[in-house]
Amino acid sequence: MKSVQQEIDERTNLTNSNKFELLLFRLGADANGEHSELYGINVFKIREIVAMPPVTAVAGSQPHMLGVVNLRGQIIPVMDLPAIVGVTPKTGLNIMLVTEFARTTQAFAVESVEEIVRLDWSQVLTAEGSNSTGMVTSIARLDGDTSGTRLAQVLDVETILRRMVPHEGKDVDPESIGPKLALKHGSFILAADDSVVARNLIEQGLQAMNAPFVMTKSGKEAWDKLNSIAQGCAAEGIAIDDRVALVLTDLEMPEMDGFTLTRKIKQDPRFSKIPVVIHSSLSGKTNEDHVKGVGADAYVAKFVAEDLADTIRRVLHK
Repeated sequence: MKSVQQEIDERTNLTNSNKFELLLFRLGADANGEHSELYGINVFKIREIVAMPPVTAVAGSQPHMLGVVNLRGQIIPVMDLPAIVGVTPKTGLNIMLVTEFARTTQAFAVESVEEIVRLDWSQVLTAEGSNSTGMVTSIARLDGDTSGTRLAQVLDVETILRRMVPHEGKDVDPESIGPKLALKHGSFILAADDSVVARNLIEQGLQAMNAPFVMTKSGKEAWDKLNSIAQGCAAEGIAIDDRVALVLTDLEMPEMDGFTLTRKIKQDPRFSKIPVVIHSSLSGKTNEDHVKGVGADAYVAKFVAEDLADTIRRVLHK
């Protein structure tokens, strides 16, 4: 039988093998009372799972905002996740998922929790273009690439939170983002993020910095693009770092995560001189330690445009 410490070590070492753990849960059925689908959230975003406590409604709150709870002295907003997704719980809102990501703590009410599964990111495919309205970032094939595999929809909780709690003021203010970047002529930043909302914010930030960029939607797409650029540079007789000034990558992405992308870049002699900045909603010391372990040049938590700009400038000035 494994000790608690062994289980913790195994979980924290998943990032070395392009693997992660997904908490599976159900929200309820559709309008016909059918199809209670599986949904998932990365375990690293879950702080705790508790039975649904009494919730205090807040006057004038956004639709689908249940209210707040006092959990061990901390006031936490609670969102009705089934209502947000558009389904109806058969047995009610029984479980509360307390999450920490993107510098915030919040809770989501769900109908039931199923299990935690360990997956390879290659089992996860992008959901973009699948009429998911941006709330589902990817689809996990729980039993691998087999006929009839169970499927789970991986929710883009950052997008959901942004919709439920709109950001006050400008997302990116060119006046406060600081000095413009002066990249070498013909060079650009290669960015990777699977969230539509995150890509839009990153693009706004890089444009405000006057930084040319190429945007990709996953670690694998970024890796393939980097190799394609390298082939072009070899044909022209120029160094790859004369084209790619910096790689900016998310961590959670279908097919290949940001840890694996960073490790592959830093272990490849062609790319090892290219600085890598990890930009993620997965915060905390454990993830920051992993960032150092794979050789990234910097880590910055999502999403504050000024922090992202400062980090990019600092890394490039090295």
